Amino acid sequence: MLTTDSEFVCYLNAPEGAQLEFKEAKTNFHFEELVKYCVALANERGGKIILGVSDARPRQVVGTSAFLEPGRTEAGLFQNLHHRIPIEEYLHEGKRVLIFHVPSCPPGEALSYKGTFFMRSADALVGMTSEQLRAIHAEIETDFSAEACPKSTLADLDPTALSDFRARWARRSANERLLTVSPEQVLTDADLLVEGKITFASLILLGTRAALSRHLAPSEVIFEYRSSEVSGPAQERHEFREGLLRYHDRLWELINKRNDRQSYQDGFFRFELPTFDEQPVREAILNAVCHRDYRAAGSVFVRQFSRRLEVISPGGWPPGVTTDNVLDQQQPRNRRLAEAFSKCGLVERAGQGMNLMFERAIMQSKPLPDFTGTAAHEVRLTLQGTIQSPAFLRFLEKVGQERMASFSTHDFLILDLLQREQLVPDGLKTRLAHLKEHGIIESVGRGRGTRYLLARKFHQFAGETGVYTRRRGLDKETNKELLLKHIRDSAGHGAQFGEFHQVLPSLSRQQLATLLRELRTAGKIQSFGVRRAARWFLAQESKTTKKNQSNNQKPS
Repeated sequence: MLTTDSEFVCYLNAPEGAQLEFKEAKTNFHFEELVKYCVALANERGGKIILGVSDARPRQVVGTSAFLEPGRTEAGLFQNLHHRIPIEEYLHEGKRVLIFHVPSCPPGEALSYKGTFFMRSADALVGMTSEQLRAIHAEIETDFSAEACPKSTLADLDPTALSDFRARWARRSANERLLTVSPEQVLTDADLLVEGKITFASLILLGTRAALSRHLAPSEVIFEYRSSEVSGPAQERHEFREGLLRYHDRLWELINKRNDRQSYQDGFFRFELPTFDEQPVREAILNAVCHRDYRAAGSVFVRQFSRRLEVISPGGWPPGVTTDNVLDQQQPRNRRLAEAFSKCGLVERAGQGMNLMFERAIMQSKPLPDFTGTAAHEVRLTLQGTIQSPAFLRFLEKVGQERMASFSTHDFLILDLLQREQLVPDGLKTRLAHLKEHGIIESVGRGRGTRYLLARKFHQFAGETGVYTRRRGLDKETNKELLLKHIRDSAGHGAQFGEFHQVLPSLSRQQLATLLRELRTAGKIQSFGVRRAARWFLAQESKTTKKNQSNNQKPS
């Protein structure tokens, strides 16, 4: 979530109102005040709080030194509000600006802080009125799956599917009473029968083919296998228009029929992994069935290719969910159906299916789930099956399942970013200390210039000690020697600061400045000139240069 220069200029010229809140905050800004403004903006459909810009128009960028560790601030906001609010550091003509990207509350919900549902009123923060709160709570999308199907009866439910649901629920809840009560009582206890009427959730989960065709034809799931990208008829196609408990195992069997295995070596041992892992595939299908819009025409499509699987479901994201917050925001469109899935054990962790898909992809060194092509009318999910880095697989095996059991999805995302040599965004940095304590990652440098990388011992396990050395960089004394050598080779005209980036490209400007300062303190180098015009010399050479330049400046 990076702000472009043109977007920032638009912010400066926009009126302060529904979506923007400017605060000068040159030196600091009270954290509790920040929390309240985040609550107010979230309750007003979201927006941005911008620190380091004057409130009055024409606005001036003054810069801010508030919240110098945005990662900690982001973690503090999450701890207080249980909503992730990304923080962006933006530089405008060298001046630091903080932009808080506040997402909207999900429909039907309002945020509060210390018991108050804040909103903005002119330049003040006030509590929302009871009428305003009622209006927000009335916005939530109706749960279609909880509605009764007017003309449906118990005869529309498949007895085998109902028996399966009963047994699964009894086993999962350890409640043997469920095995002896009537079918009507089981459905009533599961909220699948309301006032004696069959709900749409009942039909989607347990309905016969005839019942689905008559009452809810768009609920079908269509499977296709395509051996290539060429358009035209699929090599194999099946249509499932019946209760999910009747076909979910058959659907996986169709996918697994062409599920090849990829092998990789670890020392003397060869291991194999399936291209399509069963758990993420089942979760992807369950998500599509559970969160699709049943009022929209169209079917759920499951398309299998040799190394990827596409799951396409009608209707865009549920209200409040986006591609950016899909891991943190749970908002089931058909809540009654989701609850039934959980009761019978179709999902292991309620509301955590997407997290599981991301975690398994990282643990198997496969690309992350991809939502490219998702639009207002459909959600497109692509699961890639190709193993990218066998070395990273071996690395995770050395970490061990026991330790990884304590990892969050964000921990896995950090490991994935580091093995691909990418920077860790501020929103994930609060988890770095946890991974470092486990000895899985290491840090290089201090303060804002700190870098993180996978630990040396795991590169050794993977046989990639050279990769570790490259990623970590040279030690401080070696870096100093390289800088000295460049300054020595630049004798006569001196070395400019920009040239040091060419010598040590992995170091930041601040890290280079620290090394030069230490060399100067040790009496090994001196600079002549200021700022960008400064040139660096060996200490003895610097004295001669200064004397020569001083003589050249004397009037003849």
